[in-house]
Amino acid sequence: MKKIKNIPLLIGFILCGMSLHAQDIHFSQFFEAPLWRNPSLAGIFTGDVRVQAVYRDQWNSVTDAYRTGSLNAEVKKPVGKGHDFITTGLQLLYDRSGTIGWTSTHFLPALNYHKSLSDDHVKYLSLGMMGGFVQRRFDASKMTTNNLYETGSNGEPLASAQYSYWDAAVGMSFNSSIGENPQNNYFFGAAYHHFTEPRVSFFGDNRAILAPKWVFSGGIKMGITENAYLTIQADHSRQGAFNETVGGALCGLKLGPDPDNPAYTLHAGAFLRWNDALIPVIKLDYNPLSVAISYDVNISKLKPSSYGRGGFEISISYLGFLKKTEDYLLCPRF
Repeated sequence: MKKIKNIPLLIGFILCGMSLHAQDIHFSQFFEAPLWRNPSLAGIFTGDVRVQAVYRDQWNSVTDAYRTGSLNAEVKKPVGKGHDFITTGLQLLYDRSGTIGWTSTHFLPALNYHKSLSDDHVKYLSLGMMGGFVQRRFDASKMTTNNLYETGSNGEPLASAQYSYWDAAVGMSFNSSIGENPQNNYFFGAAYHHFTEPRVSFFGDNRAILAPKWVFSGGIKMGITENAYLTIQADHSRQGAFNETVGGALCGLKLGPDPDNPAYTLHAGAFLRWNDALIPVIKLDYNPLSVAISYDVNISKLKPSSYGRGGFEISISYLGFLKKTEDYLLCPRF
């Protein structure tokens, strides 16, 4: 059998160098994973409780698929005698890829405080934090190195096939209604992720640091007619030498005789991840549930290898009230 050269060096770059330079996990339906964007976006919705799940399956045509799942849950409550609110939340994330089962697991509680800036107009400044435990691991028994061909053993100088660290993020956002129509809203915000600069290396190398990441987010929701509205959202992130911009719009059509309480709302539109993928999206609301489906059409340099195929995503959301009071009319929302 032909000997494979420099495999340990290659694995070193993959397991250590990727930690230094690679981007974080991302979703095409980034708007369905708000805490992953910015912890200060927790609780920015009309209601008291929100639970969202997103599943992504990417690049089956190229290699063993990247499979990623996100689950976030939030509970919002009024505090004090004014119109301030506090949101507690939890972000769970699981990612697995490749033949060696490269796996990341995130457990990240979140806390967000919403300060009311006006009693007669929905206008809030929110400051949020998120932090917790992250574990990364792989199956060393599925890893092939040149030692296997030279000595019959896969032994390599790895400190461990898994490691863990503490991670944290902080963010701030502002949201408000537009004009007299409470259904017209906008928000913008910024978040700073990995400010703890955790060490991330299977070799125990203290020089391998997860680069901090800035995420800038914004969105606007505007009514077009009594039964239709447009929602535009975008994110721009910068992490080390990498940056990513994704944005687009969904047009929502209310179905049913009462536009204030529609039986269904059908959304359709598209997003663009710059120099990477075009993402058509369709979403259906049937209160208190909604389901969205999207598919990445690859337009990057990998298009010839992937045959234009990218990632499939599906999300399910629940949004409800613990107790409907007048407070919900003034709560942070988008």
